[in-house]
This record gives sequence, C-alpha cells and structure tokens, in this order.
Amino acid sequence: MTPSRRRVSLVTLGCARNEVDSEELAGRLDAAGWELVDEDSADVVVVNTCGFVESAKKDSIDTLLAASDTGAKVVAVGCLAERYGSELAAQLPEADAVLGFDAYGDLAGHLQSVLDGVEVASHTPGDRRKLLPISPVERAAAVEPGAIDIGIPGHAGGPTVLRRRLESGPVAPLKLASGCDRRCSFCAIPSFRGAFVSRRPSDVMAEARWLAEHGVRELVLVSENSTSYGKDLGDLKLLETLLPELAALEGIERVRLSYLQPAEMRPTLVRTLTGTDGVAPYFDMSFQHSSGPVLRRMRRFGDTDRFLDLLGQIRAAAPTAGVRSNVIVGFPGETEADVVELERFLTAARLDAIGVFGYSDEDGTEAESLPDKVDEDEVARRVMRLTALAEELTAQRAEERIGETLDVLIESDEGDGVFEGRAAHQAPDVDGSTLVTGTGLRAGDIVRAVVVDTAGVDLVAELVEVLVPAALVAVPA
Repeated sequence: MTPSRRRVSLVTLGCARNEVDSEELAGRLDAAGWELVDEDSADVVVVNTCGFVESAKKDSIDTLLAASDTGAKVVAVGCLAERYGSELAAQLPEADAVLGFDAYGDLAGHLQSVLDGVEVASHTPGDRRKLLPISPVERAAAVEPGAIDIGIPGHAGGPTVLRRRLESGPVAPLKLASGCDRRCSFCAIPSFRGAFVSRRPSDVMAEARWLAEHGVRELVLVSENSTSYGKDLGDLKLLETLLPELAALEGIERVRLSYLQPAEMRPTLVRTLTGTDGVAPYFDMSFQHSSGPVLRRMRRFGDTDRFLDLLGQIRAAAPTAGVRSNVIVGFPGETEADVVELERFLTAARLDAIGVFGYSDEDGTEAESLPDKVDEDEVARRVMRLTALAEELTAQRAEERIGETLDVLIESDEGDGVFEGRAAHQAPDVDGSTLVTGTGLRAGDIVRAVVVDTAGVDLVAELVEVLVPAALVAVPA
C-alpha cells in the first residue's frame, strides 16, 4: 500500500489527557506520511480508549465494535488497551491490534503491519509504577534526553513539539505530567499510567508557544495530579514559577490549572492561582468525600472542616473564584452518618460544579477487597440523592453570579445573536458555559459581559464590550 493511500482516523474517548495523547499520536502519524481522515474513509481507525470506570470501559468497547463495522482495520490504544492488553484482545477479536503506551513511538510502523496483514503482538500489561526509579533525583536523571521510553509521547526527546491539533477551537489541553504517586484505595490509574513524572518546563513552554501560534487563547493544564508538578525535578514550587510564564506568552489570554489534590494545596499556589494576571482563579479539586473515616479508608486526607477552611482561604483571596469537585458515594463502610456529613460539606462549600459517582470495584485496587460493601441498590439510591442535592446547590451558586461581570472566551456562534463561551470559573466539558447575547462576535474573542440570568449551571449574559478580538492572522494547518 503506497503512503498516499495510508489513511487513519483517530477517535478519542475519556479525559483531556487522552485528547493530548491523541494529538501527539496525530503528530507522529502525520510526520510518518499518514493522512488523517474521518472514520468512514479510513484504512485504519485508532481508538484511544478510556479505562477508568466501568461505564468508560463499556463505552470504549462499544466504540471499538462500531469502528469494526466501517470495514476499516481497528486498533485499540489508550488506557483500556494499556490496562488489559492481551486480555482485551482475546475478548475482542474485532480489534486487529491492541497496543500499549510503549508502542506509541512507532505507531506508524504498527499500523502499517496491520494493513499488511502482519500479526501485531498484543500488549502485555504490567504495573507501570515499577518502570521508573522512586527517588526524585534518580527519576529526574531517568527522563533526560535519550533516556528510556517511559510511554509519554514526545517527552524524552527535548523541546521539539510533535503534535497536530485535531480540534480548531480557541481552547486546548496541555499536559504537565503523567502518572501518579498517590495510592488512593479505589483508583487503578497509577498501575497503568505509571509513577508521577513532570514534563520539563522547557517542553511545556515550547508546546504552549506552538499552541498559541495555532490559534489557542486558553491553555488547560492537565495531568493526573497537577499539585505534584516539579517534585521529581527537585522543586515542588515549580508550578508557581511556570504559571506566570505561560500566562505571559503572546497570544495566550488565559491559563487554567486542573486536577488539584486538596491535601497538596499550599498557600503559595493559592496565591499564584488567585493573584496572577492571565491565570484563572479556578480550583478543580478532587475532594471525593468529606467524612474523615471514609477518606481514611480511601487512603486520602482531610475532612469537612479542613476542606471548608481551604475554600475560605481561596475565597478570601478571590471571592468569585470557581471551584469544582467530584465525590464518590457508596464506598465500602460508608454509613448514613457519612452521607449526612458529605451533604453538610456540599451545602456549605458553594461549589460551581459537582460530579457524583457511585462506587464500584476496580480490578486490582485495595478497595476491591475491603469488607462492608454497600449494596448496589443502596449505592444507586445515594447517587440519586446526592445528585439531586448537587444540582440544586450548583444552580443556586449560578444564581449568586447574577449581576457579576465576567470575561468570557467565545467558543462558538449559536445563532440568533447568541454566542457560547466560558468564563474563568468554567472549564470546558466538565462545567457549565456562558451564553452571551450580542452581535458580530467570533470564536477566540475575549468579551466582557454581565450575567442577567441562569439555566441550571449555565449563565446568560449581555455583552458589554470586546476586550481582546480574535486573532486576524491565518491559523497554520
């Protein structure tokens, strides 16, 4: 098959970290002569799967099965493929190959083998936490240029950007790090994403400049645990230095930090997030629960009062700061008193967005073997109960913003003089949005608007002025 006929489609599932992985894979494939196309005209469909929770696993498998119906070859990559590898291949013969993170460096070659009818060995899963040294000094040395391939596309080769944008909007994720050193008893992510490894600041800055040159106005910094950034490089406060530098880049109007651990929040980081021009006063904090006993069984820290104290510190510095979180209900041993304590926290916390998840066993985690499991029907009832409360509370929080003046990054034209965008307290995909009424706006404009109404967590605002118009220069392909 000639290079001109090598056509590949990339389908991305899961979180923003997977979006970055897909764009890095797109960059590799583009450089190797592959044409990126839609599914219906592809020779190979690469599905970047999610393997975090049961519903995500099912969605990944359904997507792989649907891709096989197109007549194209189908290759599974991503977290589900990394986590289950050969087991997934055995159970899903519709997939022509199941590849782990270590295959990313030569993905083009593997895809060519699939097209040529050559059998590609399925990934053999292993605990990726064991692939790197544990001490920060050893780990920093292990990621020097030319060192071992640790499964982070483009990480070990210096500041060269190997990425191709798959979306054209003004917002893009930017990976800070990969992996996690925490040992939450319910979470399997460290076992298949590996130990925590920070990207070097020079790599992050180079990619941020590249994104700015490609029309991006807002950077969303992603990792499994952003508050740990720099610890393996010998500087736990490196983030406080990096954020202002990113915000000062030409073309970048807003930098948003995501995936924060409450137990690792520090006063200097709070000050940087609430007091730096161009950095969104936004706190995506993974509380998971607020009952002390439940959190200890989760291998986490904190409780209702400590969390409320942290929120008080944040709002003392920035009263309108955005805060979102996820919580898990039905964890083994959770009692009615624990649920009431969680309700007390959520009611007092005034969060802008709340995700409620019911506990389910994850393969290979400590929680899988814990006693005192909550009945599945009771877990479902608690999910409904907390979801109803969360919807009421976040709608109330949105109503508190009526009359507030916001700076909104316009993302799309909804027609009839309505434009959708996001304010500083609204992250893409996971939070609400702001609908701005006005005329002549374009994606990429930064506008000032006054909130006049709400629709659940979404805000309705009237245009005051355009602060920063979208770039007039052509965006590179």
